[in-house]
Amino acid sequence: MFRKLAVAYNQSPESERALSTAIQLARTLGAELHIITVVGDLPAYTAFAVVGGETSRVLIDDQQKFYEALKDKARSLASIHGIEPHSHLIEGREVHAIVDFLRQQKADLLVLGLHQRDFYIERLWSTVYELAQEAPCSVLGVH
Repeated sequence: MFRKLAVAYNQSPESERALSTAIQLARTLGAELHIITVVGDLPAYTAFAVVGGETSRVLIDDQQKFYEALKDKARSLASIHGIEPHSHLIEGREVHAIVDFLRQQKADLLVLGLHQRDFYIERLWSTVYELAQEAPCSVLGVH
């Protein structure tokens, strides 16, 4: 049924739970696992660092190291459980970048960590809600 799984992964506890579930599913189903991390833009205040010249390069290098370490952590978690995943760092707006990736890879299932929200209106504007609406495949939300 599900042959190609994708999991959205960042540094949040919710995505840790989603990764754990995706690893278990991939192992149980004998499915291919793709771990997706969206590289975020540097915060707006870092624009002031550009004036410093070398400072902007250091910020970009630090960001790249952070995402590479995150990717390595996810790969090692999967490897411990006997899964050799495909890890991807993708750029762009979170929802559009992930949806484009899912289409290109022809993923069967997207696994997402669910955030607990206090207000219904917050849920409507969440990235997870948008992904659930836009994904070209089935979506599994993990608490």
